[in-house]
Amino acid sequence: MTEFTEKYLAKTAAKLGLNTEQMPKNIAIIMDGNGRWAQKKGLPRIEGHRQGGKVVERIALDCVDIGVESLTLYAFSTENWKRPAEEIEGLMKLYTQYLIGIRPMMMKNQVKLVHIGSRENIPSHVTDALDESMEMTRNNVGMILGLALNYSGRNEIVDAAKKIAAKIKDSALSIEDIDEKCISSHLYTPQIKDPDLLMRTSDEMRISNFLLWQIAYCEFYVTPVCWPDFNRKELEKAILEYSKRNRRFGGLSNKS
Repeated sequence: MTEFTEKYLAKTAAKLGLNTEQMPKNIAIIMDGNGRWAQKKGLPRIEGHRQGGKVVERIALDCVDIGVESLTLYAFSTENWKRPAEEIEGLMKLYTQYLIGIRPMMMKNQVKLVHIGSRENIPSHVTDALDESMEMTRNNVGMILGLALNYSGRNEIVDAAKKIAAKIKDSALSIEDIDEKCISSHLYTPQIKDPDLLMRTSDEMRISNFLLWQIAYCEFYVTPVCWPDFNRKELEKAILEYSKRNRRFGGLSNKS
C-alpha cells in the first residue's frame, strides 16, 4: 500500500473498532438493481442508471477516505449488449458523462483510473473519454479505480491464454514458465491486486462472469439494497461483516 492509502486505512479501522488487518484493502462491487430501483418508483430504467452513476462517485470517494487500495466496479458486461438498443445508447451516454465528470474528484484525491475489459463495440465517444481520463490520472498514487466496462471473466481468461500462446510461439516464454503468476500477469488486471471482498447489491446470488480468476479466495457479501440506494453506511456494514470472517486460504481455521 502507499502512504496515501495506509494512513486513511488506519483512521477508518480505529473508527470501526478494528485493526488494519481486519480491513479489506481491495474491494470489487457488482453494482446491481438500477433498473429495478427505477421500476419500483415508476421511472424509466435509464433513471436508475443515472442515479447509480451518481452513487459511483460517492462510493469511490468513500473508499478513498476509508483507505481502500483498489476498487473494481462491474459497470457493463459483454452480455449486457443483449439489452434493448435504447437502454444501451442511454448507458453509453451516461458513461461518457461520468468519465468526464469524475475527473476533478480523481485528480484531487490521487485516484488512478484503469479500464478492465475489451474495447470492442464500445462507441468512440466512450473510449475517447476513457482514454483521456486514464491518461490524466496515470501518475496518481492513491486508490486504483478499475472500471469493468464491456467485461467478461471467461473472455479475459481466453485472451490471457492467447497472449501466453503467442509468446510461446515466438519463444518469448516456455511452457515451464506458465504458473499462476504468469497467468495473472496476462489478465486485464495486472495493476490491481485480487479483491479481498466482493460485494453485490440487490440481493442477487450470482457472480455473473466477474473476475473469475481473481476471486478464488475472495470473501462475498450480498445486500438487498439496490445500487442507487447504496451508501457509506452500507459500505461500512460490509466491512464490519468482512472483519468477522476467518480467511483460511485453504488452511485450517485459527478458531479450531
